[in-house]
Amino acid sequence: MATGASAVAPGAVEPFPDRVPFFCQLALGHYFLNAGLPPFDIWYTSAGFSQALLSLAGRYRFDGILVNLPGREPGLASHVVKIDKSAREDIIRWDNGCYSVLPHDDNAHYFQANATRYFPRFEEVDPEAPHYVEPWDVTDITYPFTWGFEREARPVGDFFPEHHFDTLKRVLELADGSYSVHSEVFSPFSQFLELLNYEAALMALLDDAGKTHACLESLTRGAIDLACHQAACGVDAVLISSAFAGGGLISREDYEEFVLPYEAKLVAAVRARHPRVFIYTHTCGSIGDRLDLMLATGTQGIDTLGPPPLGTVHLADAKKQVAGKVFIKGNIDPVNTVLRGTIEDVRRAVRERLAAGMPGGGYILSTACSVAPRAPPENLEAMSEEVSQHGRYERAYE
Repeated sequence: MATGASAVAPGAVEPFPDRVPFFCQLALGHYFLNAGLPPFDIWYTSAGFSQALLSLAGRYRFDGILVNLPGREPGLASHVVKIDKSAREDIIRWDNGCYSVLPHDDNAHYFQANATRYFPRFEEVDPEAPHYVEPWDVTDITYPFTWGFEREARPVGDFFPEHHFDTLKRVLELADGSYSVHSEVFSPFSQFLELLNYEAALMALLDDAGKTHACLESLTRGAIDLACHQAACGVDAVLISSAFAGGGLISREDYEEFVLPYEAKLVAAVRARHPRVFIYTHTCGSIGDRLDLMLATGTQGIDTLGPPPLGTVHLADAKKQVAGKVFIKGNIDPVNTVLRGTIEDVRRAVRERLAAGMPGGGYILSTACSVAPRAPPENLEAMSEEVSQHGRYERAYE
């Protein structure tokens, strides 16, 4: 099996691998339950998350790794006052009076001392002020945005702390070419929704479209900044996480206005500055009615392709629409097949997707969105076995 960018994206040094590549994005809770490390170490340390990523990539025989948490401040543990442990979750008490709830099967959430989560009001936000919003920072959303327990916002020219890239650099070093390593940036629209919280952000589209556009312009500059930093680290691909751009949340018209132009700027900037690095888009849910709009961003790949009932994409139809334009990744139902299904259900789903996706290349076998925390590891192992057996191309492509 070819490795590096050529293992997962058509058009690289080696246009086609010898078989369909396979790798999934795993929910953080899946790492907590299956990587053999304490959830605290995975969520709050660069070394812990790196180890978890490599451990499960090896177990499931993935061809790629998505690094989707930022690196953590090396001295983070010094801010811990106390950890209250129970059978289902840990509660971390911080030295600023706030606390985090860390379930053993789900993402951590950070709370103020009064048990609320902070989000700025739209009217408070200066549209020129935001640069990048990282929802998985250890202290959640702040405005102006500060990293972790830092007290001052960083200048745009030095916005990302050095440790932000520690996990990515560590995975690249330890993987040593054995995997295609991908980083993640949140799309401008996703950042906007995370900054204000979802309901308030969607209302802002209606209440003040002009200010919303100004915010999205600023957030686009930050996304370009981060993606180019990641590309400079040596990643094979950058994933744009655009989870809130599907038909379940916004219309085609809103996609054209609030998503497409900003993702197009992001894609164009990264491709111009780092032509070796692939950049592709992850959008959940119902995207069958907007594949053409996603293509118009200039993206080089489309990820999740959720099938009914989770989404609206039939893989054979999508393949016809985008063949030769982008690579595609996903389409296996992570809930009804991988979480709830039997091993035979999984094997059958893989064979069906291979039959539709592999002709002509350009397909990566994956779940449509993240593998659930409690999905049986045996189902992931069965997926890998089926790809190895049934996903091989019969001839070499020129």
